[in-house]
Amino acid sequence: MLASFKNMFKIPDLRNKIVFTLLVIILYRVGSHVPVPGIDFDAVQRLEETAKAGGVLGFLNLFSGGALTRFAVFGLGIMPYITSSIIVQLLGVVIPKLEQWRNEGAVGQRKITQATRYLTVALAIMQSTGLAFAFHNGAPGLGVGDDVDLIPNFTVPRVLLVVLSMTAGTAFVMWLGELITQRGIGQGMSILIFASVVSGLPAGGASVRAEGGDVKFAIILVVTLLLIAAVVFVEQGQRRIPVQFAKRVVGRRMYGGQSTYIPLKVNQSGVIPIIFASSVLYFPVLLSNVVPWDGVRSFIDKNLAQPTSVYYVVLYGIFIVLFAYFYTAIAFDPRQQADLIRKQGGYIPGIRPGERTERHLASILNRITLPGSLFLAFIALLPSIFLAAWDVNNYPFAGATLLIAVGVALETMKQIDSQLMMRNYEGFLK
Repeated sequence: MLASFKNMFKIPDLRNKIVFTLLVIILYRVGSHVPVPGIDFDAVQRLEETAKAGGVLGFLNLFSGGALTRFAVFGLGIMPYITSSIIVQLLGVVIPKLEQWRNEGAVGQRKITQATRYLTVALAIMQSTGLAFAFHNGAPGLGVGDDVDLIPNFTVPRVLLVVLSMTAGTAFVMWLGELITQRGIGQGMSILIFASVVSGLPAGGASVRAEGGDVKFAIILVVTLLLIAAVVFVEQGQRRIPVQFAKRVVGRRMYGGQSTYIPLKVNQSGVIPIIFASSVLYFPVLLSNVVPWDGVRSFIDKNLAQPTSVYYVVLYGIFIVLFAYFYTAIAFDPRQQADLIRKQGGYIPGIRPGERTERHLASILNRITLPGSLFLAFIALLPSIFLAAWDVNNYPFAGATLLIAVGVALETMKQIDSQLMMRNYEGFLK
């Protein structure tokens, strides 16, 4: 490991990419501590204490690295871009124009990227406006009480300044992510998410130790290490479907005849089902602020706004499994893959090309998605189990945090490995 780490900095090109990525991460973290103009810092401290209890505000604060509760310039973080990317990907199934762009290669991908940028800015404007009103008037569904007023001088010019600052911060973060992708190492947006979620781990660990004691903290730490090993095992797990290409003669040359495989990951959908399920469960919580019926509001506050309630745990697990199947069906289309294999003159041994290949791929995908979705549900529900069993209000080492941290770390190490292997150096992964 030390030798591989040393080899990393022997290559000037790779060393420059790593240094550039680290500098961008530092700039991103600095921006997450720069507050927007005209906020009350005493109210910010009370809001940070509220976010530590989890809930909607704690989940949103996770992806901004604590910048949301500081009401920083980068307070929205990368969440508007993630949301817009998911929306564009889902719309690609129902809008023919987006599907046409997706099939156009690099030119179409640039059009999709541009549309994602515009949608990101629009979402940032809407979210920053909503947060400005929520942090001024209070939002019980978000976990923001009426006593928290981050914008005491609530005027139209001040609100416009806050919205403009946070929207510009989101656009700047999106640009930083694209810079990392182009000139750094790893996928830019994933690296920034990784920096956000990992930055809160030390403070979260200290909070768990102060609240639960050394024994509980040690047990949680051991469980976390076991979960990391399990996440690595599942993330690396894949079903390899063999594909044989027939020989064909073009001119005087013979092509084809080689064998390859289609790698189907056990966790094909990544962390997306957890984000979808959380958003669906938070939607009625947000609506409870405007619902006039006290009975409905009381039921939502008691059962859906509390991560330890039985209703929350059951619904959360069911939604994660359903969304895992839903997103996997979008990310991997058996019909398109079967058609691609047929056009390239390939076939799966023992399976006829065309409709039989499509059914075969769909059957395998459904079977391997079940254990992957159940694993996602287990990882996501583990914090609720600890919250209920030990009355610990801040457990930062599971769910989306572990999946994002481990997944991004593995992908970045693979890229560094490929760079080292190209230059005959030994990589990290063996």
